Amino acid sequence: MTEQTYPWAARYEAGQPLHIDPVQPDMLSLWRAAVANDPSAAAILYFDRTLSWREIDDRAEALAKHLQDNGFGVGDRMALYLQNHPAYVIGLVAAWKAGGIAVAINPMSKAHELEYLLPDSGAVALLCHDDLYTDVAAAVLAGGATAVKTVVTVNPLDEQTRDDERLFAGVRRNTTPEGTTALAAITADAPAGRVAEHTPGPDDVAVLTYTSGTTGVPKGGMNTHANLAFNGTTYERWTHLTRDDRVLGVAPLFHITGLVGHICAAIVAQCPLVLGYRFEPNVVLDILREHRPTFTIGSITVFIALSSTPGVSADDFSSFRLIYSGGAPIAPAVAERFEKLTGHYIHNAYGLTETSSPSHLVPAGARAPVDPDSGALAAGVPVYDTVVRILDESGNELPVGEVGEICTSGPQVIPGYWNKPDATAESLPGGELRTGDVGFMDADGWFYLVDRKKDMINAAGYKVWPREVEDVLYTHPAVREVAVVGIPDEYRGETVKAFVSLAPGEQATPEELVAFCKERMAAYKYPRQVEMLDELPKTTTGKILRRQLRG
Repeated sequence: MTEQTYPWAARYEAGQPLHIDPVQPDMLSLWRAAVANDPSAAAILYFDRTLSWREIDDRAEALAKHLQDNGFGVGDRMALYLQNHPAYVIGLVAAWKAGGIAVAINPMSKAHELEYLLPDSGAVALLCHDDLYTDVAAAVLAGGATAVKTVVTVNPLDEQTRDDERLFAGVRRNTTPEGTTALAAITADAPAGRVAEHTPGPDDVAVLTYTSGTTGVPKGGMNTHANLAFNGTTYERWTHLTRDDRVLGVAPLFHITGLVGHICAAIVAQCPLVLGYRFEPNVVLDILREHRPTFTIGSITVFIALSSTPGVSADDFSSFRLIYSGGAPIAPAVAERFEKLTGHYIHNAYGLTETSSPSHLVPAGARAPVDPDSGALAAGVPVYDTVVRILDESGNELPVGEVGEICTSGPQVIPGYWNKPDATAESLPGGELRTGDVGFMDADGWFYLVDRKKDMINAAGYKVWPREVEDVLYTHPAVREVAVVGIPDEYRGETVKAFVSLAPGEQATPEELVAFCKERMAAYKYPRQVEMLDELPKTTTGKILRRQLRG
């Protein structure tokens, strides 16, 4: 690649190359290198506990041996049904050591979701929390429709002693469910008994991460070892992570951002990962004050919640070198408010499960421009070795400034979906990902995300992109969070409706917000209805659920 061919290359930070190679071709080799470099160094900081690389490795080794002793073979799958607990990293590495694949499952998943995910992935082993087994998984496994034979459970209170009531109210210790084996019991004698050595190939699947995509049932994205090694290295090189850094794991580890932007990045950089079980704003602020992380990436709703928490101050964020946000577009007004409070600029990131986290990042230390026509904040520029095109409905490449579908190819793009050749052919023709996201590139190589194709509102024949309306509402000082959807309308076909939650201590009426938008937007764009909510519905990754608001 050259700057002449790819205009975004000129946006790269001075000294950054267009091409990189991970120092190891697979994640297990990168893990082994981190352990060998300094076995006693901190790998995970978890409340009042520090776990070294050697301690995590010994636990993973013992779990891998347990899996192999119970028939787990090369290519087999182990489902991880866990919160942001050290056991997640242990399970991930154990699956790789045993020659297998980890299956990332949202810990909020209910029985009907497990009834699909476990058979679809063909998981033969399950690592989960005690309560998730008792409350959800046990009945699913009893139904006999899964291939799961080995169940290992983790008490939520394991690996720390604080038992914070804000997270663990009502949780008891020593509650290993009948028919399962406690991870603590398996690892108690570590490192006794070594696992049969296995080194995965770069093209071997490392993790199945499930995504609904634009249509249909959830699909298992096949994130290979090469995909994860490349994008873990992308984070390390792009953000200048070193062993002196501390990565705050604020995104769920089952999500691609948490998997790659937290776990893989920390492994590649050989620096500690700071975990806090699940997101609770006051708990996270305490973690910032105690463990002083230097880098994180999370959804913008995380940063909105943290900056809206009573008692927060700029000093709470003073240890950070860089903060990134991905998963949803950032309204410029939100970034400005956060920077005013904390002193930190939020760098944008863009990617999907299918791109193994980032395909685009704002260069470290740079500021993303705002498109003068739409008011959208740039999502970033393509990262190393990555080619991005904007295509029209017929698959033709569009010129600079034209809006179309964002299509991505590069070393981080998955080879396909697990056992779904038709979906693979549709979304990944020729290995290029059709993202389903609509955007454009400007003359300087910056990319802008307009919205999801499916979220476009057709109001009396006019196209309205929800995020443009959301960006305007975010400039109102009383607005904390907003989501815009299209609703049926007898006259216009569809009309624009906004759901709004207000910042603490602020007041505004629906009528005021409608008038605010009417003054700032074309007549067909401004919301005809505004509904006030205390909280907007979100996924566990922090994305606001527009589909739930549509009803």
